[in-house]
Amino acid sequence: MRSLREDADFIIAQAIQKVLPDQAVKQALRDREFDSGKIYVVSAGKAAWQMADAAADTLGSKIERGVVITKYEHVKGDIARMDCYEAGHPVPDENSFIATQAALSLVKGLKKEDTVLFLLSGGGSALFEQPLVTGEELADITKQLLSCGADIVEMNTIRKRLSGVKGGKFAKWCEPAHVYAIVLSDILGDPLDMIASGPAYPDTSTCETARSIVRKYQLKLSAQAKKCLDTETPKELSNVETQITGSVKNLCLAAAQACEALGYETLILTDRLTCEASQAGSFLASIAKTHAGCKKRMAFIAGGETVVHLTGSGKGGRNQELALAAASGIAGLTGAAVFSVGSDGTDGPTDAAGGYCDWQTKEKLSEQGIDIYEVLQRNDAYHALQKCDGLLVTGATGTNVNDVAVLLLDGE
Repeated sequence: MRSLREDADFIIAQAIQKVLPDQAVKQALRDREFDSGKIYVVSAGKAAWQMADAAADTLGSKIERGVVITKYEHVKGDIARMDCYEAGHPVPDENSFIATQAALSLVKGLKKEDTVLFLLSGGGSALFEQPLVTGEELADITKQLLSCGADIVEMNTIRKRLSGVKGGKFAKWCEPAHVYAIVLSDILGDPLDMIASGPAYPDTSTCETARSIVRKYQLKLSAQAKKCLDTETPKELSNVETQITGSVKNLCLAAAQACEALGYETLILTDRLTCEASQAGSFLASIAKTHAGCKKRMAFIAGGETVVHLTGSGKGGRNQELALAAASGIAGLTGAAVFSVGSDGTDGPTDAAGGYCDWQTKEKLSEQGIDIYEVLQRNDAYHALQKCDGLLVTGATGTNVNDVAVLLLDGE
């Protein structure tokens, strides 16, 4: 008999495999006709290296030059005719700015018949950046947004106004060349103006929306930053064509297929989860209680992006916190497990992709003198899960289409 942990590992591996960008990028390019001009590649995001590598395999010597910008330790090797950079995430750093300047230099002065193949994935907001305020202030504002519980749309509404490339501004840099954007979506509903803050898509948010977010979270901004918020972003772009290659919906469907392959009766609850991570964990635990004692194997899937309001200075991420928050609710429910994982292989500033808890987790931690409530108050899920073999470690996956959480009931 397979254990629930083995089932979880299988489901994670199968789901992530189905949303890797390589084949999707190759398919998007295979029958693509380009103008007689030159092709330049700019690839940015957590999946930037894989997407650029797939483009190089497909187009070969047709590519003139390229710039790849991804997270630290995400470059897997050299790519012909492309310069690869690693930079800061989730907070941009000096390497983000250097790499982005290299991309802007690449696309400067192109002709109308030229094409910029823009390969974009989640994480691009931090990695692809030319700040209009100081790097120090940009980092501080990003940290404020991360710690106050702002969702990804709110964060990007602010960040695109503090940037020289976000909110459609990169497409303006490329004019008169044509921009063909292939996008791996990490935002619920796939809003193209919000994925990586929409560098090559008209911005639908407004200055007033940005100001309301500042008021909502009482963000501290300099006079220069406030001035940036009052400068409107491009609302129309005539040189861009965009294709989405993957999303959290695909991730949920892939997880469901893996669950069904293991004999679970499966239900996708939502692919637009947006609540607090701890609330999501508690919700899945409540579903477990409802179906406890059922004699059939059942799986419930929720995809999306939860948030965490920091109340402590511990170590962890939203997926780890979600799983640990479910542990108390499923304690004693034999054959129940909850796990949550980030498709990119990283969860917060940790080396784990997420967390796993089952009906024995609370007891295991209690035996070690660890109180789950106190751990969650400190936002220290990583160290608690480490004590009970609850960390899910995949390494960098090469994709980024948000998170998936799963409740398993083995029916025993």
